[in-house]
Amino acid sequence: MLWSTMDVTGDSRERVLSADTIESLIEAGQTIVIIDQKVLRLDAWLPYHPGGHKPIQHFVGKDASDEFAVMHSAETRGMIDRYQIGRIEARWTNLVPPIQRSEGHEKDEKTIQASTYGSDSPSSVESLRLSSSRNTPEELTFLNATTKNEIRLTLDTYPPLDTDTQSSIITKYRALYARIHAEGLYECNYTAYAWEFARCATLFAIMLFFLRVKWYMTSAIFLGWFWSQMVFAAHDAAHMAITHNFFIDNLIGMIIAAPIGGLSLGWWKRTHNIHHLVTNMPEHDPDNQHLPFIAVNHRFLGTLWSTYHERLMPYTEFARKMVPYQGYLYYIILMFGRFNLYVQSWIFLAEGQGPRKGLAWWHRYFEIVGGVIFWAWFGYGILYRSLPENTTRLVYVLVSHAVTMPLHVQFTLSHFAMSTSDLGPAESFPQKMLRTTMDVDCPEWLDWIHGGLQFQAIHHLFPRVPRHNLRKVQMLVLEFCKEVGIPYALYGFVKGNEKVVGRLSEVGRQARILEECRRAVSGRVAEGGGHLH
Repeated sequence: MLWSTMDVTGDSRERVLSADTIESLIEAGQTIVIIDQKVLRLDAWLPYHPGGHKPIQHFVGKDASDEFAVMHSAETRGMIDRYQIGRIEARWTNLVPPIQRSEGHEKDEKTIQASTYGSDSPSSVESLRLSSSRNTPEELTFLNATTKNEIRLTLDTYPPLDTDTQSSIITKYRALYARIHAEGLYECNYTAYAWEFARCATLFAIMLFFLRVKWYMTSAIFLGWFWSQMVFAAHDAAHMAITHNFFIDNLIGMIIAAPIGGLSLGWWKRTHNIHHLVTNMPEHDPDNQHLPFIAVNHRFLGTLWSTYHERLMPYTEFARKMVPYQGYLYYIILMFGRFNLYVQSWIFLAEGQGPRKGLAWWHRYFEIVGGVIFWAWFGYGILYRSLPENTTRLVYVLVSHAVTMPLHVQFTLSHFAMSTSDLGPAESFPQKMLRTTMDVDCPEWLDWIHGGLQFQAIHHLFPRVPRHNLRKVQMLVLEFCKEVGIPYALYGFVKGNEKVVGRLSEVGRQARILEECRRAVSGRVAEGGGHLH
């Protein structure tokens, strides 16, 4: 019996379930997650989860205790007992979630196990989901070899994946989490937000002043800076890092995002929650999936199956022309990043991709109204009524959006140059976050320019810590990293940009090598009368 109809009242919640039983439930299609030794069946919660169903799917068969604790409020953490169907006693060995094992549409899966590299390597798994119809054997050989080398270098740099080592890291991470709470670093500094509001109001007022005196391009620059500064507070609110209250923080975030910025906080949360849980995994992290314009890893040079978008991400002819030069085009592409955010936001709202039940059911309608308000004041009030003719309107839009480029650089800087290897379910949450995320070093007086996003590694470890406390948390994380032997990536802004551009240029070089392979194979086919020898 798979216990699919088990009574979860009374003592049955404390029934000890074996690993075999739990695996059977998962294979039967049930959404089983382990949290604090409790076995939860979350099928009934999927339609109500404000963060969408995919974050939960990425933890089916896994112990998600740490991820759940740092991403949710105490009130939410207290609700899990209603979904408990049993408990475990022994240490749980994580499984690969079904969503990360799915094959998609007639794809070949090239699985590389650590045993390939030698008996002293841990049992990590790296999956290349490549379309054999689009990649020649020579190309697949090159991509697989590059992936093997990437994993080998990663395993040499970070602590081993054996159970004892990773369990020790988890224990010390939980002690750090408790210490941060005890020292009051989860408490918000509201005075800092008062200064931020004053700064943003000043930027907006300056924008209106230059608009009135017809210094249109100067006005556009200040509008772009205003939007960039407002995003930082929206980011905090989306993580419930301001008041730690779901309703209040989401309301703050949506007001900033929709009527002020023209964007959907719901869309951002849907992608960002996944990003925080499967950071830098090309097949799963939507923040890495920027084809056909940018490929952050060589695996995009084959055709990947995106579990987020639930479709193939083909390496198209257009991508083949763009990616080899992405190191040169990086900053130019990011100048247009805000336009992509408009498109993704309205697709999300039009298709109703967010939660339709539960606490967040009304967010979609609030954001649609907010989007209309944005285009009323910006599209009609500024562009149409305040600017003299179409050329000026076009330039105003381009300038105001282009000056937000440093914000998009900040978004990508902390991840594009970091590891993209999938080391399998044995890797602990803190090690994965520190392996895939870089921090940017800057003097404290420049923190307002970076908006807290320079502490991305710290933020990924503790997403709900208020931004103004991250510098204090950084000192504690440095101690933690030294104690457990995990490298902490910290670079200056210039050096960080050099690493990102260097990584993109290296992938561009790999793309050129593959193109040479493709041309060579095409030549052999032509010489052989249409047959590949």
